[in-house]
Amino acid sequence: MERSADWMDQALRDLAHARQDLSTGFHEWACFSAQQAAEKAAKAVLQKAGTEAWGHSVADLLAEIGRARTFPDDVIDLAHELDKAFIAARYPNAHPAGSPGSVYTRGEAERLVAHAERIVGVCQGLLSSP
Repeated sequence: MERSADWMDQALRDLAHARQDLSTGFHEWACFSAQQAAEKAAKAVLQKAGTEAWGHSVADLLAEIGRARTFPDDVIDLAHELDKAFIAARYPNAHPAGSPGSVYTRGEAERLVAHAERIVGVCQGLLSSP
């Protein structure tokens, strides 16, 4: 069953959640939600192409898309930065000291939310083109 619209709907909700977390000072969760938004947007594109999407690495998912589709060169770099938040934004033992809530900054959260916005936008464009 083709469910790319469902994947993109959830990507957009995760992006809205990231923005809300950013505005309320939950910077670590803004970063994680941004990563999730980008991941689900990439999975929407793969789902639409009939490809089984596995894993959580946005960079890997985009590389899979890149085998068949073209997208801007900088997107993979943005994805690599988002991927670093997948575990570290949630678990204290991913850092030498401090909890994720004390380690992540507003600047990081703003940057990662912007990265997710870019990737989601690119993926929306891919979904709407033949």
